[in-house]
Amino acid sequence: MVKAGIGRLFRRRREEPEPPLVDDGTLVVVGESFDPARADSAVLADLAEAGVIVEGRQLMLRHVLRLPDAAAVAEAARILAPDGWVVTAGPDGATYADRPQLVTALELARERTRMAGLAQRLGGDAEGWILLGRP
Repeated sequence: MVKAGIGRLFRRRREEPEPPLVDDGTLVVVGESFDPARADSAVLADLAEAGVIVEGRQLMLRHVLRLPDAAAVAEAARILAPDGWVVTAGPDGATYADRPQLVTALELARERTRMAGLAQRLGGDAEGWILLGRP
């Protein structure tokens, strides 16, 4: 009986999972890339060197697209929705595709390529990506 009680005292406390990321206006930019010639792995390495560790963290990945019209934005939203992307028109004329994602260089490169192909098919351009996280 005493043994069971002592065991409970020394059990490690489980870490509480972080609440899901939602762009509720409190997220801040922790990294970004708008240079198509620069490898995503190099961007992550620069961030790590500056003390900003993003690789392996769950962050909001936002792709910035320039699409020609509302029909193209609606088509992008239709195509991306099954994979959890939320597509919105920004106040600056850009279109944003947001999704919480575990950040790795491979995933960033894969999604950047996907967004570039999608934007091109819809007559637009993929400008880059932004990583948003809790302050």
